[in-house]
Amino acid sequence: MMTENPGDPFQEKRNETGVLRCEFQGETVPMILRHPDVRHAAKDWETFSSDAPFRVPIPSEEEFRRMRQLPIETDPPVHTEYRKIVEPFFKRAKHPEVMAKVDALIEELLDEALRRESIEIVREFALPVQSHALTYLLDVPETEADTWIRWGIHVFGDKAPGERTGHTLENYLEEQFDRALAHPGEDFFSALTKASYQGRALTREEMMGFANLTFAGGRDTVIHTISCIMAHLAAHPEALDFLREDPKRIATATEEFFRVITPLTHIGRVCPVKTDVHGVTVEPKGRVSLCWASANQDETVFESPHEVRLDRKPNPHIAFGAGAHFCLGAAHARLIVKTLLQQLCARVATITVLQAKEHVEKESQYRRSVGYESLTVTLTPR
Repeated sequence: MMTENPGDPFQEKRNETGVLRCEFQGETVPMILRHPDVRHAAKDWETFSSDAPFRVPIPSEEEFRRMRQLPIETDPPVHTEYRKIVEPFFKRAKHPEVMAKVDALIEELLDEALRRESIEIVREFALPVQSHALTYLLDVPETEADTWIRWGIHVFGDKAPGERTGHTLENYLEEQFDRALAHPGEDFFSALTKASYQGRALTREEMMGFANLTFAGGRDTVIHTISCIMAHLAAHPEALDFLREDPKRIATATEEFFRVITPLTHIGRVCPVKTDVHGVTVEPKGRVSLCWASANQDETVFESPHEVRLDRKPNPHIAFGAGAHFCLGAAHARLIVKTLLQQLCARVATITVLQAKEHVEKESQYRRSVGYESLTVTLTPR
């Protein structure tokens, strides 16, 4: 199964030097581009540290939040201890009851989409999928999804006049922790109020750090992935037939979609000391970028990387990162995509795009299309 994938803005520099110097917020950051180099750097936390509050995301997020995101902005062994606190909730994606809820959710949303003449995938389908599925993961009332949907695609995005960006999310999280302290349950917020780290209770700032990452980290990435899959299947209707022929192909196709889409382009690391990064000198406390999107297009690792091969094996993509910081939400994202593909194969004959506006990352040295600002389609039932 072979179809075309959009262009790769990192190909030239990946082949020439393996590094692209790019300016972010006035800081020149070398982006590491080759798969082996990115994978190695992701595992070498002593040279490429995550112990840098606000500076792991690129661009950095000082204006969006007041607390360190946990556990992502720490290094082992601290990271390992912090991660254990929230891992049980992210592992819920593998629980049969959660899997059943995600299946019922997508079935219900597809029912609605199939009844309508058209549906805008980003806000009317992908955002509700992401929001409702997150309630299952965090074991909170599903009605909370209505609030999260009102926030829109980016939780750090909209703000009221005079408010700091990110204020709405922080107020919401403070309210949830106050509620959990007053009326503890078994949900994510209650668990954090009961959790301990190195023999002491978590501080409110630590609780907020965990929750901030949970709501900000996997939101637009899941939404972009869903919209890209819908657009691909619309452009290549034979792909659904290919998956229907053998349902076992869905798991393999899921990984290929993550490789091709790679919804998080890159992530930052900080060098504690002066470091040579493939010929580029990074001064102490300077940043580097681990470019997942480039690594997942590396011709030395993936045969014909610009082709979408839904039966690609092996597929050592690193869309979820590598090493100690491997994405906590990977199982959740995989569950959503696998379930979506299963439901589409069973219930949808064709997808027709009526209107589309791509989401384009525009940086000083590259432009990258990932996801859609809007994608209006018609779904034809089988």
